[in-house]
Amino acid sequence: MALKVLSALDTAKTQYYHFKAIIIAGMGLFSDAYDLFCIPPIMKLIAWTYYDDDKDNNSEKEYKIPNVVESSMIALAFLGTVIGQLVFGRFGDRIGRRRVYGLALMLMALSSLGCGFSICTKKNCVLGSLGFFRFLLGIGIGGDYPLSATIMSEFANKRTRGAFIAAVFSMQGFGILASSTVTMVVCKIFESTSNVSDKNRTPPEADIAWRLILMLGSIPAALTYYWRMMMPETARYTALVEQNVMQAAKDMEKVLDVSMSQIAEDHPLPPSPPSYPLFSKQFLRRHGRDLFSCAITWFLVDVVFYSSNLFQSRIYHQYTEHGNDSSVNAFEEAFRVARFQAILAICSTIPGYFVTVYFIDRIGRVCIQIIGFFFMGIVYLAIGIPYKDHWSKKTNLGFMFLYGLTFFFANFGPNTTTFIVPAELFPARFRSTCHGISGAFGKVGAIIGTVGLLWASQHDGDKHNKPDADGMTIALMILGGVCFLGMAVTFFFTPETMGRSLEENENDDDSGDLCLLRCLTKSGLRTNSSRNEVAAS
Repeated sequence: MALKVLSALDTAKTQYYHFKAIIIAGMGLFSDAYDLFCIPPIMKLIAWTYYDDDKDNNSEKEYKIPNVVESSMIALAFLGTVIGQLVFGRFGDRIGRRRVYGLALMLMALSSLGCGFSICTKKNCVLGSLGFFRFLLGIGIGGDYPLSATIMSEFANKRTRGAFIAAVFSMQGFGILASSTVTMVVCKIFESTSNVSDKNRTPPEADIAWRLILMLGSIPAALTYYWRMMMPETARYTALVEQNVMQAAKDMEKVLDVSMSQIAEDHPLPPSPPSYPLFSKQFLRRHGRDLFSCAITWFLVDVVFYSSNLFQSRIYHQYTEHGNDSSVNAFEEAFRVARFQAILAICSTIPGYFVTVYFIDRIGRVCIQIIGFFFMGIVYLAIGIPYKDHWSKKTNLGFMFLYGLTFFFANFGPNTTTFIVPAELFPARFRSTCHGISGAFGKVGAIIGTVGLLWASQHDGDKHNKPDADGMTIALMILGGVCFLGMAVTFFFTPETMGRSLEENENDDDSGDLCLLRCLTKSGLRTNSSRNEVAAS
């Protein structure tokens, strides 16, 4: 028999507190995206500042950071994210969502400040300090992922839970847009107030500009900290993990439009949690398939999503690279990279999130994930197959339209759904941990994708500074193949969670009913009555 307070959460009308929770949880994702995606223009400013060795021949200078340095800066942040997702995800289940939620956010804010306050001005020292603080920043970002998703899923009602979690994740798109906008504004302000000329295209103020951009990323995280600390612990954690049903009812009375008499138990006996430990044979029998599905699909989509996002400037080289244009300075090149990120965010990334919010509780997670993977794969092949003979010589609006579609279908697709599904598939005592494990696999994929594309797109050495056509052709076709593999894994292994109560995961019985439920879902025979019958058995 379901607890009254949890049934009330499942059936609650959409109200003010739901939107408040979306903003509070979403600002973490906003800060995550700002900190991760501001790095491409930042690396341009660092290249001009610390790799300007040819002072007497400025017009011929490439101002290019070595691949090993650039890949290390990106990989360090993602490596920290992997650790953060595993550690904070486990702490979220063992200590409580609320208790570690603020810690992750505070670590993000302090690390953002640390990135800007890199402790010296020598190249090696600056890069070492920046790498260290980017690693710490990644740990905070990693901690935010499983906690934000889990808290929103446990506060949401059953009918619109997917839309609420997708809305939280959509703040990532606004974070990308904010980082690009802040970079453009800072660059233009510094360009207009600095002594920039044909002979001095890298003024000393460029070293301040990139630090300021990074430090501004701490503001939204710091502003959200107080509200996160004021949030109550989720009722599902309090009731199902801490076994304190009465406290769960008291906490929810404050945020739901219900009286205590409606959600208090007549006989407040604590529910029986699953008796098996994490990674036991029974856990793997009941949840191993789900964990495999969540981890592998997140791994595959991040191989594609982050490699494409963080290296747009290499693909759109003719619009973002300065080449031999003596009128381009440090601020202008960083501005161009940020401008392209902003255009893609407005035209494809953010619309993809909005479409997912609208459809996620109408057509389901699995359908959207398959659609996204399929169309991403088609577009990558359409770009990759003719890249060497056509697109490498003519990166025009047609190419930009196709490439923008990959971001639209990533977000109206697996980039969003892989964030949602792990927050709905596992029992309360394992939910944050399993989400963290899935996300950690994703960030391993991000490391592989970004470093791989970086080396595949090395410049071919011509005067136009273009990426290697053969390497880009192979890389883009591999990304297309990864998308089709993700579609296959989704179809064969990912269960649909639309319309399911989170408490269905708490049943400590044999996995046969769960298998029956999946068979009904995959065959299209699942109805409301069959769902209720299986859940009640």
